[in-house]
Amino acid sequence: MTTHGDPAARSGSPAVAARTGTEDAGKDPSGPTGDGLPAALTGLRAAIGAARFPLALPSAESARQIGASLTAQLDDYLLPRMARLDAPLLVVVGGSTGAGKSTLVNSLVQARVSAAGVLRPTTRSPVLVCNPADSGWFRQGELLPGLTRTNEPSEDPGTLHLVTAPALPAGLAFLDAPDIDSVVDANRALAGQLLAAADLWLFVTTAARYADAVPWELLHTARARGVVIAMVLDRVPVEATDEVAAHLAEMLADQGLGAAPLFVLPETWVDGQGLLPDQVTAPLSTWFARLAGDAGARSAVVRQTLDGALAALHPAVAGLADAADEQVAAADALDERVRAAYRGAERTVEQGLKDGRLLRGEVLARWQEFVGTGEFFRTLEARIGRLRDRLVSAVTGRPAPAAELRNAIESQLVTLLRGVAAEAAENAYTGWRAHPAGAALLDPPLAHPAEDFPARAERLVRDWQRGVLELVRAEGGDKRFVARTASYAVNATGLAVMIAVFASTAFIPTGLEVATGAGTTVAAQAVLQAIFGDQAVRTLANRARGDLLARVRELLDAEADRFLSRTAAARPAADVGDPLRAAGDRVEDARRRSGLATADAPGLPAAPTPEAEAR
Repeated sequence: MTTHGDPAARSGSPAVAARTGTEDAGKDPSGPTGDGLPAALTGLRAAIGAARFPLALPSAESARQIGASLTAQLDDYLLPRMARLDAPLLVVVGGSTGAGKSTLVNSLVQARVSAAGVLRPTTRSPVLVCNPADSGWFRQGELLPGLTRTNEPSEDPGTLHLVTAPALPAGLAFLDAPDIDSVVDANRALAGQLLAAADLWLFVTTAARYADAVPWELLHTARARGVVIAMVLDRVPVEATDEVAAHLAEMLADQGLGAAPLFVLPETWVDGQGLLPDQVTAPLSTWFARLAGDAGARSAVVRQTLDGALAALHPAVAGLADAADEQVAAADALDERVRAAYRGAERTVEQGLKDGRLLRGEVLARWQEFVGTGEFFRTLEARIGRLRDRLVSAVTGRPAPAAELRNAIESQLVTLLRGVAAEAAENAYTGWRAHPAGAALLDPPLAHPAEDFPARAERLVRDWQRGVLELVRAEGGDKRFVARTASYAVNATGLAVMIAVFASTAFIPTGLEVATGAGTTVAAQAVLQAIFGDQAVRTLANRARGDLLARVRELLDAEADRFLSRTAAARPAADVGDPLRAAGDRVEDARRRSGLATADAPGLPAAPTPEAEAR
């Protein structure tokens, strides 16, 4: 059975660490932190908590995961660690299924504290082992506050089983994490959460699985966060020790992890307590004992990991801010597609009041019937008074044609409104369907106007017609109007105003318009000018047209709100991105001023190399 030599074999580490620790004697082992860093972290925590990513954009799911991960790391590690830099060093033992993590932890603390076995997954809830003198810190719940402390093993992954082991030196704690590649989703998520709360990762792999993809993904994450890492290559056949260890060391160097101490444990038996032989774990036990006994080295590990985690916040927060801005931009884009569709509908209605289309068909026929077409046109050049008398004769005792004309106007307008609403709904629906965030908000009924739209459109037109009559009555309060039109029915005059509203070019029809029927508005104009005067006619018609368009706008706005209410419900706050960036900048500035990472900080004790052991 091959074991490894003294960890002191690698030049400098324990001795240098000891010397540095001596030089640092009397100094605060936590080192300078900067008064602004805890406050900056608290502000960043609030800014991340305010960020929402509800719209289904390609960046949304990743942003939600990153936000949750950053929040967890702030709560689980950064904020409590900043509050107590001198707290015991937390070593999270992670690795693949069956790598022997629990057995290794039990062997290092010389007690069966974590369940180990052949059934997978074995570790369902994390187990934290510390010296009895350090148990108070971990029981307080400041570190990993989301996990409920328990003194008994539990199947609940939301618990943290606390165990004390006198054989473990004070100042050091081991946390046996679930498998990083567990078949149980909750176990994998918890493993990632615990690794993010580590001062030091003790990463355990085996000779059979050291090249697996999942461990290397996490090692890349650790490197990006600046976490201090030590590696254990477990269950190595004696005959393959040199080859496998050299290959793993080469892989670590290629990934920028060449400085990570590497311990190689051979294949061996376990005793009746399920513990590895002392001679197998001695190099690792000695290494940890030296680390636990050197306050300067422990402080350096804490500062390095803390500084790395803080440095990694800035780009991650910047990415969150960009994703938050994308959410706002997407919501604005969706709203604009809807508004553009319904602005187009409004323009179509307005154009319909200008181009004479509403004077064709049934409206034209009913108007001609109402005024007596042939005779009425022959009087166009007669005196205004005679024209007025003809109109009086035409409307006296003829309620049915007036009602038919009013109904024709209503039908024509309702048909126009239903058409433009249907087109706007289709355009808005199509615009959203082409957008990833919009497609997720759609329901099939949105492709068509609301079910009650025809009834609301009919009510709009009837209300507008009543409003026109009110305009006529209000204008008729003028004494001049009363003197001239005592014999006129308000309804007949109102109908003439409605016909005038459907005119183009301010009552100056072109020859084409006359030929297609729009010229009938000249008759209405002539009568109304005789009653009210030229300027009053223009004012009255413009007011009636403006009232109609305002009602149409309100009707179409209500239709647009069927879409806009969905983005309003999902819309993130518009002022999230910039506060996130500002909060990230404050943390980064405070980190740089804090002096957490110092160039002359002592390093980790070194693990022995296979070559040194062979010698």
